[in-house]
Amino acid sequence: MSVSSVSSLAADQSVCAPLSVLGRDVTVPLVTGGEVTYAALDYAASAPALQRVWDDVAAYAPYYGSVHRGAGYLSQLSTDLFENARRTVAAFLDCREDDQLIFTRSTTDSLNLLAAALPADCQVFVFETEHHASLLPWQDARVTYLDAPRTPAEAVATLERALADRDPHGPALVCVTGASNVTGEIWPVRELAAAAHAHGARIVLDAAQLAPHHPVSVRDLDVDWVAFSGHKLYAPFGSGVLAGRADWLREADPYLAGGGASRKVTRRTDGGVDVEWHETAARHEAGSPNVIGAYAIASACKALTEAGFDTLVARERHLIDTVRAGLAEVPEVRVLSLFGDDAPRVGVISFVVDGWNSSHFAAALSAEYGIGVRDGLFCAHPLVRTLLGSDPHTQGECGAPEAAPGEKSLNAIRVSFGAGTPDEHVERFVGAVRELVRDGARWNYRTEDGRCVPAT
Repeated sequence: MSVSSVSSLAADQSVCAPLSVLGRDVTVPLVTGGEVTYAALDYAASAPALQRVWDDVAAYAPYYGSVHRGAGYLSQLSTDLFENARRTVAAFLDCREDDQLIFTRSTTDSLNLLAAALPADCQVFVFETEHHASLLPWQDARVTYLDAPRTPAEAVATLERALADRDPHGPALVCVTGASNVTGEIWPVRELAAAAHAHGARIVLDAAQLAPHHPVSVRDLDVDWVAFSGHKLYAPFGSGVLAGRADWLREADPYLAGGGASRKVTRRTDGGVDVEWHETAARHEAGSPNVIGAYAIASACKALTEAGFDTLVARERHLIDTVRAGLAEVPEVRVLSLFGDDAPRVGVISFVVDGWNSSHFAAALSAEYGIGVRDGLFCAHPLVRTLLGSDPHTQGECGAPEAAPGEKSLNAIRVSFGAGTPDEHVERFVGAVRELVRDGARWNYRTEDGRCVPAT
């Protein structure tokens, strides 16, 4: 299934049970008294770990050893596990044979690594709709920021116009998200890649929100690089991936200088040192690697592949429809969107509630219903402010005055879910929204250390 043409699956396709995740039985206290099973609906920030991932890591933990550093059995075993994880993730992404796959700390780290590897005088083109992880790393390059498009076709046309006006002889890079962390809408990645290549540019895909929900094929999408984070793919332990073409990475100075990145270091007669750097992925993996983080990502990739993305997509489509239908029944709720109701999307939905401060609303969902969502600008400030129609210089905070009916909200609420979300959690969320809008919050809320909490 291609990313650029994802649509709802056949209605008669079976909808599976959620994948087993950690924390599914955790209970939390309510300000109204008693406890309730926690409904984790903030997957777009960090998804819970798959039980399969946790079990795999626990089974390996007694055998943990240094990677690429030792002759002992545990070191050799850990090195093999680390390199096998690299091959597993490369297969998950359907990488080309000569692509490099580098383990990093996160999507942010991956894109900063690529930014550090850009050729001199490289031009970068990025939409204002990007998460800050893919919007901000290019400060040392010549950056062209593109306005938010309102249709996929407009996105392609906007990029083509910008590329047509560039210097056709210099290096250029396009950075684009696969699925928005604000609206959940899936972008026309293959078409954008074709436009980039037609104008002699390369393209990097921020797949942080896409990879946990849909298959991502480097070959099929014809992207030059892809980046994503383990903690959004049900794999904790602070790991990420940058995979793609080797030439820019091989020609750049190491992202970090140190052991592992260097192949040979010698003293010069003048007292300095000469360094011969690796040309493989090790060039940008200095220091002792995060073998557990890499193994966790590989385990998650295997689990999602074995579960089958067709089945996972069908089930998520069911959850998306449940949430959107429930919110549509509340007139005070406005769902944020760039491409409209019919756009393909992942399980990420942002909205505002007329007359409510979004931070207060999110705090009430947590304190009174045991539901965890996100409020704010979601590290995508230009996009959220564009969608809200607010002043781009205005800050949305927990303590901001509540928006009166008809006034513009300063921030938004985001609900997000995925392969581990039970139906009951999204149903409880929809019911809670309905009750809060109808009856109001049971408690007052105030700002404490930058967050909203029930007032005593």
